[in-house]
Amino acid sequence: MALLGAIADDFTGATDLASMLVGQGMRAVQLIGVPKPGDPVPQADAIIIALKSRTAPVQEAVRDSLAALAWLKNAGCQQFFFKYCSTFDSTEKGNIGPVADALVDALECGFALACPAFPVNGRSVYQGYLFVGSVLLNESGMENHPLTPMTDANLVRVLSRQTDATVGLVPYSTVAGGAMAIRGAMTALKEQGRRYAIVDAVTDADLFAIGKAAAKHALVTGGSGVAIGLPQNFRDAGLLETLEDPGSIPAVEGHRAILAGSCSRATLFQIGTAKQHLPTLELDALATPNAKALAAQAISWMEGKLGSTPVLIAASAPPEKVAALQAKLGREAAGTLIEDALAEIAEALVAQGVREMVVAGGETSGAVVKRLGVTRLRIGGEIDPGVPWTYAEGSGAAMHLALKSGNFGARDFFLKAFGMDVAG
Repeated sequence: MALLGAIADDFTGATDLASMLVGQGMRAVQLIGVPKPGDPVPQADAIIIALKSRTAPVQEAVRDSLAALAWLKNAGCQQFFFKYCSTFDSTEKGNIGPVADALVDALECGFALACPAFPVNGRSVYQGYLFVGSVLLNESGMENHPLTPMTDANLVRVLSRQTDATVGLVPYSTVAGGAMAIRGAMTALKEQGRRYAIVDAVTDADLFAIGKAAAKHALVTGGSGVAIGLPQNFRDAGLLETLEDPGSIPAVEGHRAILAGSCSRATLFQIGTAKQHLPTLELDALATPNAKALAAQAISWMEGKLGSTPVLIAASAPPEKVAALQAKLGREAAGTLIEDALAEIAEALVAQGVREMVVAGGETSGAVVKRLGVTRLRIGGEIDPGVPWTYAEGSGAAMHLALKSGNFGARDFFLKAFGMDVAG
């Protein structure tokens, strides 16, 4: 029986969370979209339902999240997790606050912690402020995000603008005192009438302590990092067995490819590194603002290039080009253009025998997975923190997919994914 049920607001975030849980000994399966009432429950310790709700209208995000929660409750899950990005990606109106409000009400728990910290990937929370590396969130490049620009690093303020409830803080001085101190602080905030607590964390040890403190919480919210402390609670309760390899997935054979739609700094650096070693096509959506035409360019270019070496097709662009495209088409239309083009290209790649594919960008990953008809992902080994290989199943060919959050991964991530050693 599944123990932990999670709702993720995008597809890459879901695999990120699943990877953390596998790393702590849980078998994890990711489901794409809300399952139907009669759909079978996967054989897994953790089930993560991946939604495309981060930038959806608020009512739609709340509706889908509640439907996912209802399915997970029926599947027998004992604790629930609302997963959002480690950069707290959202707008002034949501969707983190409204979805969290709906889940708290549905579970009648009255309180939830919020912690997006992910130290291994440079995300830390101190005095309620979110840092990316050594800089504040609003100085990290996230202020230029095309869909969810983050211009305030103070998470108490950010979340307070998205909910009518009050938001408190568990500061680092308390977190450093360990699980009992954290639990006591959260209990006090709840008794004061606070619905949420932003919890500081700067190390993995902090996250393990927060997880232990939240053992009895019906709902935990945050980035994938804070989930690393939850599996041990089930193990301590005698509910989670120790497995030799919880991330084992079947092998596949076929061509290999990379699709990049994210415009984050990390992905742009990864493209710059990879194109020195791989056949690369960089699509220019500003010059060709038509999804069908962009896909046709890529399909023509890939002819004869698929073989033993992975190919890279990128529609990523620096902030000034993204801004120009949005000014020309509108923000939503510009995003849809890239998603539609890369989804069509992904379909063509699979038709030509690609069976291992890396996709960079949350919105891009969502569009690709839906186009390919993937309905579930069994989580395998990690490439870089927060990005695992997965075994994808659905209406099409079984294959390996790595769905990468735009901000994640080292500069050589695309090469590392396929075991290419280019040192020196």
